Amino acid sequence: MEKSGNIDHGLMWPGVIVTGVIGLLLSLFPESGKSTVDMLFGILTHNFKWLFLMFGLFCVVFLVWLAFSKWGNVKLGSPEDQPEFSTYAWASMIFCAGIGIAIVYWAFIEPVYYLNSSILHVDPDTQKGLLGELAGMYGQFHWGITPWAIYALPTFPIAYAIHVKKIPALRLSAACRGIIGNHADGPLGKIIDIVVIFGMIGGVGTSLGLAVPLGTALVSDMTGLPESFSLQVMILIIWTALFTITVWAGLKKGIAKLASLNTYIAYFLLIYVFIIGPTTFILNNWCNSLGLMLSDFFKLSLWTDPITNGGFPEGWTVFYWAWWVAYAPMMGLFVARISKGRTIRQVVFGELVYGSLGCWVFFAIWGGYAIHVQTTGTLDVYSILQNSGWSNNVTILAILNSLPGAKYIYIPVFTILCSIFLATTLNSAAYTLSSQVTRNITGDEEPPRWNRTMWGLILGLLALGLLSTGALKAVQLSSIIVALPLMPVLLLMVFSLMKWLNEDYGEILQTRVEVLPTEKIKKAF
Repeated sequence: MEKSGNIDHGLMWPGVIVTGVIGLLLSLFPESGKSTVDMLFGILTHNFKWLFLMFGLFCVVFLVWLAFSKWGNVKLGSPEDQPEFSTYAWASMIFCAGIGIAIVYWAFIEPVYYLNSSILHVDPDTQKGLLGELAGMYGQFHWGITPWAIYALPTFPIAYAIHVKKIPALRLSAACRGIIGNHADGPLGKIIDIVVIFGMIGGVGTSLGLAVPLGTALVSDMTGLPESFSLQVMILIIWTALFTITVWAGLKKGIAKLASLNTYIAYFLLIYVFIIGPTTFILNNWCNSLGLMLSDFFKLSLWTDPITNGGFPEGWTVFYWAWWVAYAPMMGLFVARISKGRTIRQVVFGELVYGSLGCWVFFAIWGGYAIHVQTTGTLDVYSILQNSGWSNNVTILAILNSLPGAKYIYIPVFTILCSIFLATTLNSAAYTLSSQVTRNITGDEEPPRWNRTMWGLILGLLALGLLSTGALKAVQLSSIIVALPLMPVLLLMVFSLMKWLNEDYGEILQTRVEVLPTEKIKKAF
């Protein structure tokens, strides 16, 4: 059902203006702006790396406990509510919204960096065999359980607020209401939501920053057209039109169908490499990588490298955790909206299992292929990376072109996958942003069509402006900086959820809460 109510201009325009002003300043003063952002990000990752790492581990431990606790059977909705989407469509939307083109971009190239880094004090010159195993393992770790736990953490307070407490606002401030009360409607609530909007827009900018140059390189390789700003603009316009149309169509007719289609294309590309590539090596490497990750999970989760300060935790793990935290509000809002009728336990394991497994498969097959061609000498990927001036796009293309049938089969389909992955992420963002700024929207309603379409256009225009001035990278980093103040907000939401659960179900909780008689639950409220 589509919402036809008013827009909260006091929330919408400050979010747009703050983002626009920062983007404008970075565009007018690109050098000083970039150096300032780099300095702030360096300070943040070095001085607070312990905090980010402990927060990530907390998310995993808390959600696993929540799923197995007496609260696990609590339904996110009324007792009679049923899931709005099939499990497959629901899982597809979660995965495509949360990962998007980033998994396509990094699965091939990330292990190549690991093969030439000092990880856990392993010398890349003398211990290449062990480093090769760690390269496979770290991809599973950085894109596995912890990132999805960070994504999932805000889902439950938000879903409980809109589907159980029936608070008519799809916002983080509403999910904090259990603790801050009516302050959620005042300046404190506005500040929380504006920070969230800025983080979401910047997080989407990260996806665009990865997607547009890669898409340009792919189209250039297929068509022979030279890579240029004009080609980037053309690709950006096409992608903006694609995700704007799907977000205009809504959840069921647009976003859900596009996400499901994308998974089938991904299956084809993954199976292609698995069959024609080093199948046995991929399976052995994946098995070994999972074993290493699970046996050393707590060590990896808390490794700060305090003595040598080699920079690996800051450059990779802490950066990723900050990125996931910055993106978490968008994921929490979106997944909360589509999870009505499911229990807390179902959503916990849906995000942690489906999300992690999807990422593991990408890194096992594509990352395994990259490790194999590098370690066997079939293709010196790292030299290509160095000689191209550390261009990930050039290196990814080199790996793709090493596959049989790359020119006429794999690269064209890979390009389609990139386009749809980006579209599913951006239309989820546009849908969530429009929900954020809509007054009195319930968990069953969709934001006004014109508003969600407008957000699609805003995201595209913002990316175009930043792309033309070269300020996109700085905006990406500045958005990740908001991860630091977002962490206490996310913790506040957790306390709010637990307070609500204790108030509503503390005395009447039974083995399966979702089948309790409606009257009994009403009395509990």
